[in-house]
Amino acid sequence: MIAPTPEARRAFIREHTRLQRPPHTPEIVLHLADEVTPIWRMTEEALQEIGLPPPFWAFAWAGGQALARYVLDRPELVAGRRVVDFASGSGLVGIAALKAGAASVLAADIDPFCGAALALNAEANGVAAEFTDADLLDAAPPAADVILAGDICYEKPLADRVMAWLAAGRAAGATVLIGDPGRSYFPREGLTHLATYQVPTTRELEDLEIKKTAVWALP
Repeated sequence: MIAPTPEARRAFIREHTRLQRPPHTPEIVLHLADEVTPIWRMTEEALQEIGLPPPFWAFAWAGGQALARYVLDRPELVAGRRVVDFASGSGLVGIAALKAGAASVLAADIDPFCGAALALNAEANGVAAEFTDADLLDAAPPAADVILAGDICYEKPLADRVMAWLAAGRAAGATVLIGDPGRSYFPREGLTHLATYQVPTTRELEDLEIKKTAVWALP
């Protein structure tokens, strides 16, 4: 099977989403899906691939919204700095960093559709970011002043791996900020709590319509 081209991915996203403002970050517009099941089904059909991971790029997750809000309200954290947006999804957090004055943003996600989503969403917000679909966990964190990670602890083995990788980034000198809405495998011990938000979500994605979501730092 021939993988879809970047332009084909962008066309798919345009067709099955619409520009919307996430409720917690209305300064930003994103190409988002209105419902979970149809976009998941259409993604499988479009790629002729059963069992494709859910299209995380099509939704503004609570952890990302909280982290983006924190960065937008505190631009001094990223202004003039090199930022990595880990597990970028739609690109919401990286776009927030750019709007807050980041010198550069590298958005990273292993789903290549996230690159297409980032390109469209960055353009809609008048910014530009780099993208990689390489698995950054396979190597030391790239050189960066700030590493941002929203909603990353869905599974325990992955959460453990990600937290170790983020700790390596912190040890190398980067500021590391994490947005998390109370995922089961998020390790709060040893982290510094920075802020808590009440983030509107949808029951199609979450167990509550309002998710209590916190921003944390690696000390």
